[in-house]
Amino acid sequence: MQRSSYDTAAALLPLVGGPANVTSVAHCMTRLRVGLNDRSLVDAEAVRAVPGVLGVVTDGDTAQIVIGPGAVVTVTAEFEKLLSARRLAVRGAELRADRARRNATPVKTALRRVADVFVPLIPALIGCGVLAGLNGLLVNTGRLPWLTPALAAIASGFMALISVFVGYNTAKVFGGTPILGGAVAAIAVWPGVAKVTAFGVALAPGQGGVLGALAAALLATYVERWCRGRVPDALDVLLTPTVTVLVAGLATLYGLMYAAGRVSSAIGTAANWLLATTGPVAGLVLGGLFLPLVMLGLHQALIPIHTTLIQQQGYTVLLPLLAMAGAGQVGAALAVYARLRHDTSLRTTIRSALPAGLLGVGEPLIYGVSLPLGRPFLTACAGGAAGGAFVGFFAVLGDRVGATAIGPSGWALFPLLTGNRGPALAAAVYAGGLLTGYAVGFLATYVCFTGAGGQAGRSPRRSTG
Repeated sequence: MQRSSYDTAAALLPLVGGPANVTSVAHCMTRLRVGLNDRSLVDAEAVRAVPGVLGVVTDGDTAQIVIGPGAVVTVTAEFEKLLSARRLAVRGAELRADRARRNATPVKTALRRVADVFVPLIPALIGCGVLAGLNGLLVNTGRLPWLTPALAAIASGFMALISVFVGYNTAKVFGGTPILGGAVAAIAVWPGVAKVTAFGVALAPGQGGVLGALAAALLATYVERWCRGRVPDALDVLLTPTVTVLVAGLATLYGLMYAAGRVSSAIGTAANWLLATTGPVAGLVLGGLFLPLVMLGLHQALIPIHTTLIQQQGYTVLLPLLAMAGAGQVGAALAVYARLRHDTSLRTTIRSALPAGLLGVGEPLIYGVSLPLGRPFLTACAGGAAGGAFVGFFAVLGDRVGATAIGPSGWALFPLLTGNRGPALAAAVYAGGLLTGYAVGFLATYVCFTGAGGQAGRSPRRSTG
């Protein structure tokens, strides 16, 4: 009976004009009474053809669908649950569309393009990061000494040349010739740059890291574009690449490498100082604000920072803190699941999205559950803040937790965890942060959340007639 009642309700909802056309739902002894915004949107003939429907009467702004005694109760209950879930889904779609409109600003567009440079590198970062962690474990335990040099070479090769890949992708994303961007970025990693002096200081191979490569390839792209519009077609194939590599290369050696090196060093110093001196506060702020940053599209600005830290220190200390936002999100979703025991549609959504949330993919829970409901989004941020504060507290004690790659989060981050005192302690601290985020997100949501606008999980209204 439960299944057929759901089928009947699911068939009826679009035929009465969809969720936006329904203003109220009630039932009497035999009829499902649906309040309407626009009666003309009701397809009466199609409603009569739905199995289980005995007839339909439209009266003013109400559609009375005759179902029969007994069955009308369960159909009404399923209709209300389905209506609540559909409205929640519509709200989530509206929020996604609104975020897309807000993100269409010059600054956010530029951030997305920078993200497009680094996102294709994530699979290699993950693979090499996992191998680096495995190699470190073998070295620390003294096992397979014949294998560790090979693993070190495999894990480190990509990182040694990551600037070249960044340069290649930068030119590709910003409209230049990818190989020219890679060629200019490759200058920074060539050992011979140690013979070049800029601002009275000898350069070091790799100085400036990915930030220098990004700037160098971006400059090469603009130089190439300038040449394309001015060099005759007959000479373009010869002069344009030559001028591009020469101008951008000289600027890289005598300016960009030095400047980017100073910026990169400042990023590493600032991250270490922030956690060593204000760990719990830094963790609370970063863990609590990451979900709003994702909503505003500003989280993309962190990708080059993560990559710079990985290149400098072997891991990024920021990602484990930011990952706590996902833990708060999971805790909040579990609390909604526990609160709305009678809303089967929403509980089904949570069950389907929860595995992804545990693995760090938060969008299904954000847009399908917490953000449309409103308050659970805020309590999820509270859970993320608590988890971040937990991890940050251990950083003050000298136990830094880092990730050797970006991309994964939640449980999927465990194989990539390391720190200044080894992967085992880093994994333990990170696990404690996740549990804290789950617990605080759950408790804050369970206490503060009472239902979706007072509608979800309610009992069908009864009347006589």
